[in-house]
Amino acid sequence: MIIDCHTHAWDYWPYEPQVPNPESHGRVEKLLWEMDQNGVDKAVIVCARIEHNPHNNDYIAECVRQYPDRLVQFADVDCSWTDTYHAPGAAKRLAEAAEKYQLKGYTQYLKDDYEWFESDEGLQFLAKTAELGLVVSLSFGAPWHAHVRKMAQRFPEVNFIGHHMAGTRANEQPPYPNFDEVLKSAALPNIYLKLSGFAYVSQVDWDYPYSDTHWMVRKLYEQYGPERLCWASDYPPVLWSMTYKQSLEVFRTHCTFIPDKDKELILGGNMQRLLGA
Repeated sequence: MIIDCHTHAWDYWPYEPQVPNPESHGRVEKLLWEMDQNGVDKAVIVCARIEHNPHNNDYIAECVRQYPDRLVQFADVDCSWTDTYHAPGAAKRLAEAAEKYQLKGYTQYLKDDYEWFESDEGLQFLAKTAELGLVVSLSFGAPWHAHVRKMAQRFPEVNFIGHHMAGTRANEQPPYPNFDEVLKSAALPNIYLKLSGFAYVSQVDWDYPYSDTHWMVRKLYEQYGPERLCWASDYPPVLWSMTYKQSLEVFRTHCTFIPDKDKELILGGNMQRLLGA
């Protein structure tokens, strides 16, 4: 089974400059078509209530109701662009979202309030996450890693998964202090990474198959092991840099240093386990 663990869908295209067909360009049917063309069985939709899409959680919930065997929702719960970001009552809002959308996980895009998860509000939020058995899908960079490690240590029953290799960047200069932070997080068995965003990690976003990233992916594989990496496309934003097929093959075909049996885990087995599917 292949599971794309990081996709998006919107009923109105959120990015500028606008496209000619904003009401259809980001809709879920296009994602499903790409999945069908490339043999992808299931996708996790990471909700993002960004421009023009304040009701993205509701839109994705309806998509999951229509295609329950193909889609999984990770709701936007207090992401950085919302008015409720790390505001009082976060644990209550999480519980309400989990019940309303029958969640297996949620996402947070983080700012630089590194200490929030150590506050009373933040600890209550993580305790509720643990109680509900939810996966935490986080957008964060290198400065957050030490804090995410603290969260993972305090809540070992909660699985955290970082978006797009979580701050890995090929343009970093030796001795690679930021990449070292990413690698240090591998010591925590409940921290996972999404192998996605090759174009973001690369120094040149159009230079497929992004060979300047491969040594870093190899290091991630060596440190995290095949059991804590999960492939993802980041569709549809990935289309700025490559096709959906290329987003799959940049890992499946071009990461030749990973054995096929381990690629099976990264392509779907690990996410299937995290979702309890």
